[in-house]
Amino acid sequence: MKTTKARAGPRPGREPRGRAATSRGLLRPGKGADILRRILVINTGSTSTKLAVFEDLKNVFETNVSHSAEEIGACGDLLGQYPMRLRAIRSCLEENSLTKSGFDAVAARGGTFGYAKGGAYLVEENLLAACRDPITNHPSNLSAIIGAELAAEFGCKAYIYDAVCVNEVTDMARMTGLAEVKRRPFSHVLNTRAVARDVAAKLGKRYEDLNIIVAHLGGGISVNLHVHGRIVDLCSDDEGPMSPERAGSMNGKSYVDMCYSGKFTKAEMMRHIKGEGGLVSHLGTSSLIEVEERIDAGDSHADFVLDTMAYQIAKAIGALAAAACGEIDAVILTGGCAHSRRLTERISERVRFIAPVAIVPGAKEMEALAEGITRVLEGKENYSIYEKSGGQ
Repeated sequence: MKTTKARAGPRPGREPRGRAATSRGLLRPGKGADILRRILVINTGSTSTKLAVFEDLKNVFETNVSHSAEEIGACGDLLGQYPMRLRAIRSCLEENSLTKSGFDAVAARGGTFGYAKGGAYLVEENLLAACRDPITNHPSNLSAIIGAELAAEFGCKAYIYDAVCVNEVTDMARMTGLAEVKRRPFSHVLNTRAVARDVAAKLGKRYEDLNIIVAHLGGGISVNLHVHGRIVDLCSDDEGPMSPERAGSMNGKSYVDMCYSGKFTKAEMMRHIKGEGGLVSHLGTSSLIEVEERIDAGDSHADFVLDTMAYQIAKAIGALAAAACGEIDAVILTGGCAHSRRLTERISERVRFIAPVAIVPGAKEMEALAEGITRVLEGKENYSIYEKSGGQ
């Protein structure tokens, strides 16, 4: 069987518009007889689409299909990006001999289409309709739409797994101080549950038997309380600690005063919450690497801001520990910012009295999607059919 080595980038002299910016692995035109499960994984982000191929849970190919600001801007709204992204993905798959690869399933990132249970959902008309008319615009809403189209071409089924909008929180955790407002339990479900499973396995325990707090530390920060396999409460990225680019929780009256000051539009106020908050607001950058370089150079203000962010993350972890009556088996710090030893040490010193702290840097979203859908294909987990409910 002929194999083709994946290119590490575009051909010399060509711009990487909508093409594979980085890739790895050896590609087979078709599935070998010794391969039981071959899964294409799709994860649409704000300016790129991550693709990966897993053969029996081994990552044999991964690439990032980038989309220029001009391409995205020309599409209008998020749904308008669908044809452009699909063309770019097809081009990448054809370029790497992956259009006739004998896929058993397509695993797509689940977005904010509604409120869902944890685990797998089959991508069918109900779910696709919800993705086209979601609660909030989120790039991952495109994953299922694109995945369904490719699955039809491959002759297999598409699924999502542990969507952003997984809603397992208790009624008490959902309530706010205003009868008209309920909390939206959106968080980094996919990565936090995956790393919680891994840490539980290293402890020699079942994830479903433990109480674990997982803090996902990225451009946005969410902190989740996992109780016996369910995320029963959380601090989402707009109500908990500040993060590299998000403001987190703030004094409500002051924010209302800003809204009605006449100085800002609604769009500008939303950017204060997401995009221009946190480290960006205080230090003018969302790069933790740059912040640490400034600290090393003697910038005491940068050191204070980072320490404050660690303090707020620790407070969120402590609040969720109280929600579980202190019965916590492990605290996990994960996400891209967990690569910072300075940050994780400052958080750990404040929360290690609650439970042992595990540091799991980065995110394993692609692996988590492949693992979840593999369990479905092997009959170890069932998938659900999406139905819009009154809980939305």
